[in-house]
Amino acid sequence: MTERIKVAVIGASGRMGSQAVQAVQEADDLELVGTFDDGDDLGDLAGAQVAIELTVPSASPQNIAHCVEQGVHAVVGTTGWDDDRLATLEKQLAQRPEVGVLIAPNFAIGALLMMSFAQQAARFYESVEVVETHHPDKVDAPSGTAARTARLIGEARRDAGLGAVPDATEHDPDGARGALVDGVPVHAMRLRGRVAHQEVNFGGVGEALTIRHDSFDRISFMPGVLAGVRGVSDHPGLTVGLERYLGL
Repeated sequence: MTERIKVAVIGASGRMGSQAVQAVQEADDLELVGTFDDGDDLGDLAGAQVAIELTVPSASPQNIAHCVEQGVHAVVGTTGWDDDRLATLEKQLAQRPEVGVLIAPNFAIGALLMMSFAQQAARFYESVEVVETHHPDKVDAPSGTAARTARLIGEARRDAGLGAVPDATEHDPDGARGALVDGVPVHAMRLRGRVAHQEVNFGGVGEALTIRHDSFDRISFMPGVLAGVRGVSDHPGLTVGLERYLGL
């Protein structure tokens, strides 16, 4: 029998964290060895080989730095990992090259496919905008998924030699046109009763293409979380995006 992977969950009492705890407990090849929440001493992470980190942007970098120092692989679903934070993490990982860290803006397989499809479609359309909807308790906007989608689209547009998205707006004092992420307009809605939803809207002369993904329950993220736990030790260093483990 293959030895089970020892897993700790940081942020275990949160909405995502509690779901992750249950998913690990139900997986035959994983063993839950520790649960931690805000203010807890992480110590040696209860002897875990992999930590699932699902907290808040203000706490995540310190938690992951501790994991790296302890030689524990980390699967991170917390958002807020901008370029500066990622650069700092890469320096930390350089001191522990055997450790793998996965930063995953989204764990839902459908959302990863949505991003992949959007990246493929980007070079064919003059216009594109991203609209994301989450519950009103989410502390950051736009979502990590929306920001990553926009960056993938922006990269694809540059590679295809496309210019700026056409927009004749000259007056928008209240920001009705949304945020620009890598040249792509991104709009964030926060509505009670929603979980995680995103659509990418492409427009060309005489046609439109909409790619949409909806997560109605946080259980939809768990197959991706477990795939990250199972794969992170095989990917030392920093990986951004679970799709890199899945060949998308």
